[in-house]
Amino acid sequence: MSGRRGRKPGANGREAPANGLGAARRGAEVESKKKRKLLTIHQALNNDPVDVRTLRQCAVGEGGLLSDEIRRKVWPKLLNVNVYDLPSKPGMRADQRAVLQEQLINVILYVLQRNKQLHYYQGYHDVAVTFLLVVGERMAIALMEILSSHHLRDFMDPTMDSTKHILNYLMPILEQVKPVLHAFMQRAEVGTIFALSWLITWYGHVLSEFRHTVRLYDFFLASHPLMPVYLAAAIVLHREQEVLECECDMASIHQLLSRIPPNLPYERLIAGAEELYSCYPPSELANQASLQFYKSVTISTFQDFQLATSQQRPDTVLCKLSRERARLDSGGARTPAPVGANQLVKMVVWGLTATLGAAAFAVVNTAMEWAPEFVSQLFP
Repeated sequence: MSGRRGRKPGANGREAPANGLGAARRGAEVESKKKRKLLTIHQALNNDPVDVRTLRQCAVGEGGLLSDEIRRKVWPKLLNVNVYDLPSKPGMRADQRAVLQEQLINVILYVLQRNKQLHYYQGYHDVAVTFLLVVGERMAIALMEILSSHHLRDFMDPTMDSTKHILNYLMPILEQVKPVLHAFMQRAEVGTIFALSWLITWYGHVLSEFRHTVRLYDFFLASHPLMPVYLAAAIVLHREQEVLECECDMASIHQLLSRIPPNLPYERLIAGAEELYSCYPPSELANQASLQFYKSVTISTFQDFQLATSQQRPDTVLCKLSRERARLDSGGARTPAPVGANQLVKMVVWGLTATLGAAAFAVVNTAMEWAPEFVSQLFP
C-alpha cells in the first residue's frame, strides 16, 4: 500500500485528484462561468439598442440572473420599462407607510385604477409582492402595469373563462409526451385545477423558498406567456411515477400534485419546459378542438410586445435624456396626481385578499434570510 496521501487510484489504475482538489477546481469553474455571464449581461445592457435577446438567454440559462442586483437592471429591460420614467410614489407619505402591506396595496391600486379594464384576482398580490421585494415600490408598479396588460392579462378578466382556457394547454402537452400518464389522469378526472395557483401566481404562492421563486421569474419574464404551463407539464412529467402509483381517483391525484415538493430540480425542470415548448409550441397545440373556441389576448399580443422590447435604449442614454428633459422643464418634474389610496378602497382590497397579510409576511420572513439589507429598506 502506497504511503502517499490525498490521492486514490482511478478506474484506469491511475491516481485521481483528491476530493478537495476536485471540489476546488469545480468551484473555480463555476466562478469563472459566473463572471463570464456577468460580463455578457453588462455588455447586453450597454448595447444600443439593448441586446434583449441575450438578456433573455441569460435569464433562462442555468442560474438565471444570479442576483437581485442584476434583476433590478435586467427585469425592466425584459418588460420594456424606462427606469428613468417611473410612476411617482402613490398613496401615503413614506413615513406613514411602515409596513409591506401598505406598499403592496399601493402597487395593486395604482395598476388597477390606471387600467379600468383589468380586474383583481386572488393571487395577483403574490406576483406583486415578489417584484416589490426585489425592485422596490416604484419599479414594481411599472413592471406590474406592463405584466398585467400582457403576461397576466388573461387572468384579469371579470370571469375565469380566460384562465381556464390557458390551463387547457396543460393536458395536450402531457398527451403528446406521455400518453399513458395522460390517460391515467383522464380516467381519474383530476382536471387541471391543481395547477391553478401555480399559473396565476407564477408559482410565488406555492414555493417555500424565495430564491426558487425569483429564479422562475427570471425564466418567465424572458419567455412566452404560456411558459408557466409548460413548466407545470414538466413538473407533472417529473413526478410521473408518483402519479401512476396513486389510486386512480380525482382526490388522490389532486392532493399529490397540488403540493409541490421542496426539493425539485428547478434547473432541470426549466430546461425540460423549454424543450417541451420547442417540441410542442402553442400554435400547434391550439389546433386541438378544445383550444380553438377561444382567442387569448395574452398570446395574441405577445409577438408585438416582444418586438417592442428590442428597440430600447441603454440606461446610460436614458439617464442622459432624462437629465436633458429635466433641464428643459422650467416647472420641474411633472408629478401625476396621487392615486389616493383611501381607507375605504383599502378595505375593499383587504376583503378581496383575506390572506394578504399572512402571505406577505411569510415572504418577508423568507426574504430576511437572503436579503436582510434590502428588506430593511422596505421598513424605514
